[in-house]
Amino acid sequence: MIDLRELKERKEEILANITARNMKIDLDHIIELQEQRSLLLQKSEALRSSRNENAAKMKGKLDQATRTALIEEGKALKEEIARVEARLKEVEEEYLRLGRTIPNYAHPDAPLGTDESDYTILRHVGAPPAFSFKPKDHVELGEALDLIDFDTATRVSGPKFYYLKREAVILQMALERYALDITLKKGFTPFITPDIAREEILTGIGFNPRGEESNIYTIEGMDACLVGTAEITLGGYYSGQILDKSELPIKMSGLSHCFRREAGASGQYSKGLYRVHQFSKLELFIYCLPQDSERYHAQLLAIEEEIFSGLGLAYRVVDTCTGDLGAPAYRKFDIEAWMPGRGDGGEYGEVTSTSNCTDYQARALSIRYKDDDGKNQFVHMLNGTAIALSRAIVAILENYQNEDGSITIPPALVPYTGFDTIKARG
Repeated sequence: MIDLRELKERKEEILANITARNMKIDLDHIIELQEQRSLLLQKSEALRSSRNENAAKMKGKLDQATRTALIEEGKALKEEIARVEARLKEVEEEYLRLGRTIPNYAHPDAPLGTDESDYTILRHVGAPPAFSFKPKDHVELGEALDLIDFDTATRVSGPKFYYLKREAVILQMALERYALDITLKKGFTPFITPDIAREEILTGIGFNPRGEESNIYTIEGMDACLVGTAEITLGGYYSGQILDKSELPIKMSGLSHCFRREAGASGQYSKGLYRVHQFSKLELFIYCLPQDSERYHAQLLAIEEEIFSGLGLAYRVVDTCTGDLGAPAYRKFDIEAWMPGRGDGGEYGEVTSTSNCTDYQARALSIRYKDDDGKNQFVHMLNGTAIALSRAIVAILENYQNEDGSITIPPALVPYTGFDTIKARG
């Protein structure tokens, strides 16, 4: 969340940012709640002061009439304090709930806009492959090679689930270790994270755990959810803690399953493995000093590029527009890999993203460090996809397919798979 003390001082800037984010938020109502909260706090403190004065008067020698009057006054004060504090709790909860919906400030260089058509393409890397035959999409390839089974998964688990089989299992494990080895060399500590997180952690990270618009699976009978990304569990790792400045930056890589409802997702761009309810991902996360976050954001993007360029895939890097940033992000870069089976003749599809969330998540989760003057300051928090395994498999199957139906394994993965080709099945 942003610093809510700035609501009045930076009101016009905040309103402009809400508009740029294509969001609808009643900022005047939030400011009104802030003022109500302030008045109720003052009233509560005044009533408590009066109660203390009343209690002090009761200690002296008093006649019965005076004592009785003070007792009645004390009871009335107690009831009034309870009433005011009940109202304060109600106002404060609503104020904080709505305050958390205000998005982070956007980087001045983030392109203005509402959707993908407004993204800025920063660069293209590599050339899409030229096939001498009509390439198939990954669904056709996966079924022909008996690598992916969507039909059985639909029968067993429902739509948008899948079984990986045979060489595809080894390929996924190879991708995990390939990406993990790169991140280890960059100083990231590896984690395998829980698949469940408390709702308070999801809210602090900036995910909406409940409601029709939520993309999160909640767990019945628990104040917890299945995670949509290890960003949630890595970001919650230090919640409520004061970090040692000398230990920053803290660099973490987290392997987890990811569960997403994907409500309303449909169409050709959601086909097959591209948009599913469950997948595995290696996520990168950094806690750092505020002055360093833009530098580490560039480092996260460079790592993602190293991973995908090492796989020999053509891709482009895009600067995400304000309307598509997501509330916590100050700035976000995506990598979109070329996918020959996407659209009519191939298109780029998102495979990674990396966001600098500045102090937005740290403020909500109370993650701080002591500066050189001994004052508590909020850290900056950044996240990035090292590799989303299902989408990487889409790109590899489609880009490395051969006319005879076989799949060539990218050379960088051969040491991890132990084979260089997935052979066609007769």
